[in-house]
Amino acid sequence: MATVGFTLTFWAWNLVSPLGGYYKDHLHLSSFEQSLLVAVPVLVGSLGRVPVGALTDKYGARRMFPLVSAATIVPVLLLIPAKDSYGAMLATGFLLGLGGTTFAIGVPLVNSWFPPARRGLAIGIFGMGMGGVALSGYFTPRIAKHGADLPFYVVAAALAVFAALAAVLITDRPDRPVPTDPLGVRLARAGRLRVTWELSALYAIGFGGIVAFGVYLPTYLRTWYGLDPTEAGTKAAGFALVTVVFRPLGGWLSDRIHPAYVTSAALGLVAVMAIVQAFDPALTPGATIALLLMAAGLGAASGSVFALVARVTPQPQVGSVTGIVGAMGGLGGFVPPLVMGAIYSAKGSYSIGFMLLSDLALAGCVYAYGRMRTAGTAPAKSAEKTGIRD
Repeated sequence: MATVGFTLTFWAWNLVSPLGGYYKDHLHLSSFEQSLLVAVPVLVGSLGRVPVGALTDKYGARRMFPLVSAATIVPVLLLIPAKDSYGAMLATGFLLGLGGTTFAIGVPLVNSWFPPARRGLAIGIFGMGMGGVALSGYFTPRIAKHGADLPFYVVAAALAVFAALAAVLITDRPDRPVPTDPLGVRLARAGRLRVTWELSALYAIGFGGIVAFGVYLPTYLRTWYGLDPTEAGTKAAGFALVTVVFRPLGGWLSDRIHPAYVTSAALGLVAVMAIVQAFDPALTPGATIALLLMAAGLGAASGSVFALVARVTPQPQVGSVTGIVGAMGGLGGFVPPLVMGAIYSAKGSYSIGFMLLSDLALAGCVYAYGRMRTAGTAPAKSAEKTGIRD
């Protein structure tokens, strides 16, 4: 249920991107304005994970998942009357960011039900819900061919059905620790953990790369390779599908070897492929191979980073830490579309953007290998200090 809910809300969160070409032509937007339009939901959804994660620690996923899913219906339907105004679209995109916060609800829910040796795979499977980006990229433009407003009605109806089912079927673990401290105190405590910010930086590269490509890849393929919107959306959906497949694989590998090694190898692959793509290879086969291998690396890194979260975070703080780490990951996806749009507007090329991605991925590769290998002993110490039992 958590994975299904994450998938649907992620589809809603990404509704604007596959139709970005339509909005650009309809509203006469520049490349930067289009980038800002698709990036605003990412920003809000990312920052919103911080309070939503902390509220999930307090009230549980059984309350939060139906509530957030139902509330997301409102901005989805508001996209219909907002389509003729750029300002209204930005405001609606701000509200649409609510759909991106469910990640911080699902991780503590799934984490609480599985023993440490299986959390990497379990959270990786939950993380497959980011395949909502792939569903959006593939189905949204195709549904729109049968009616410009139809995608919004379809997603709203799906969210309504899920919210009703989630209220009945999602169950919090009965013995889960419930924090009693105020929200601000819990967030401050999570923010004081060094590992929170180390994981945030790594997740900003891995998951941030996925989000960035999810919202901007259709625009990139359309602008640079001249694809029509449907074909660009299809190829972007293929990229997202690869990230979905490799996310649980990254978690599964992390259950068997230290997740720091998995993260380092995955980000190293991303760094190399970003350099290849910076030289603007032909779409077939060069760019296709480079982009799909980048997708594999980003997906695996996203899974392995949250295997580290499960390994080093005390159970009562998982929601708070997840909120902060997830927010940084989402923010990592907010900046690149703006940078890519600005660079293309100024230079007429995307190469600089891919070289920046390569630099960040290489830095993450080195840091994960050099520093995060020592994180394996944290759970035992945390458990002794807090009296938590798995």
